[in-house]
Amino acid sequence: MAKKVILTADRPTGKLHIGHYLGSLKNRVALQNSDDYQTYVMIADVQALTDNARDPEKIRRSLIQVALDYLAVGIDPAKSTILVQSQIPALNELTMYYLDLVNVSRLERNPTVKAEIKQKAFGQSIPAGFLVYPVSQTADITAFKADTVPVGDDQEPMMEQAREIVRTFNTTYKTDVLVEPQGYFPPKGQGRLPGLDGNAKMSKSLDNCIYLADTADELKKRVMSMYTDPDHIHVSDPGKVEGNMVFTYLDAFDTDKDKVAELKAEYQHGGLGDVKIKRYLNDVLEGVFGPIRERREEYAKDIPAVYEMLRQGSQKANEVAEQTLQEVRDAIGINYFK
Repeated sequence: MAKKVILTADRPTGKLHIGHYLGSLKNRVALQNSDDYQTYVMIADVQALTDNARDPEKIRRSLIQVALDYLAVGIDPAKSTILVQSQIPALNELTMYYLDLVNVSRLERNPTVKAEIKQKAFGQSIPAGFLVYPVSQTADITAFKADTVPVGDDQEPMMEQAREIVRTFNTTYKTDVLVEPQGYFPPKGQGRLPGLDGNAKMSKSLDNCIYLADTADELKKRVMSMYTDPDHIHVSDPGKVEGNMVFTYLDAFDTDKDKVAELKAEYQHGGLGDVKIKRYLNDVLEGVFGPIRERREEYAKDIPAVYEMLRQGSQKANEVAEQTLQEVRDAIGINYFK
């Protein structure tokens, strides 16, 4: 039985945080190690440039940070092909062909793109590259004939647009060259992690994150700053669990669910202080992310080796994408000199 093909990606706009770990990285490692999938993991620097074109140094600086985070959490270049988007020329050409099959109004209706345009406050100055990035994503997916794309729930509109493009291409050119992808969503309870401040989204721009690269001291400092129950002033006061980030994070990361239930009951009854419960959470998070931090520090000792890993992965991926591109050219009928 042929393996399914997975493509996953991250924009290199900073170091990855534990929300990325819970929502995608942990799951990627499990899928990679299942032997049921051929996995491509892409650092999407071209997509990151769509709204950072005037700050390319940010992308260059972040590229190696994301690569270190990948290796630290257990993404294995012997099992997964780790590649850099800009190093795959075929992706640009595929994007151009797909753009001819999509109208502007369809791109503007994409709910995910609309939400991100509003969030980034582009106003009337939307970069053209940003507006069409769902088409670029489709090129990424189809270049490797990925049939499985791990995404968050908010990315389903992107997957639907990718499927539309695939169907349109295959129908227009009477071919079956392109593979229709399906989203692979995080297991229940492993979705988006709220920020330390209680904001619905953990975000680098809001600085409400715990980064995978954080030292033990930085981790503790961030945990101690967490939003809890503002009305829980004295230890003896009954406290609220709902909306309390300490318990949200314990639910996400503590495997001892009975212990968490006991702590919740004690907090709600009164008698459990915020400092004590935060110290407990810090121990839990240190148990999960301490080993990841140590592995990251080891990989960071040889940055040239990390770049070489990225070069080799990109070279391998480029061969696959180039083959797909030739098949697309054949389908359109523009391989004139073949």
